[in-house]
Amino acid sequence: MTQPIHDPLGDSFESFLEEQGIKDEIYGAAVKRVIAYQLEAARQSADLSKTSMALAMDTSRSQVGRILDPENVAVSLELLDRAAKALGKRLKVELIDL
Repeated sequence: MTQPIHDPLGDSFESFLEEQGIKDEIYGAAVKRVIAYQLEAARQSADLSKTSMALAMDTSRSQVGRILDPENVAVSLELLDRAAKALGKRLKVELIDL
């Protein structure tokens, strides 16, 4: 009789996060990191200083630093949109099925 194959890694990383009750938090942090990295790459590509970006956004340089900080998840969509526009970009937010 053949024994069932046991997967030592479990179902998936996603199911692990669900079991731990932190999936939404992790996903939110990951989304912010991606946006921060994209904004920073666009800023560098445009050869725009953080001070110049702050002026274009009508905000402070320290606020730009928070927006570009991948660890800071407490940034509003409105600020992210202003940052994108200052870089000649458009912020796109969409809903997808779970």
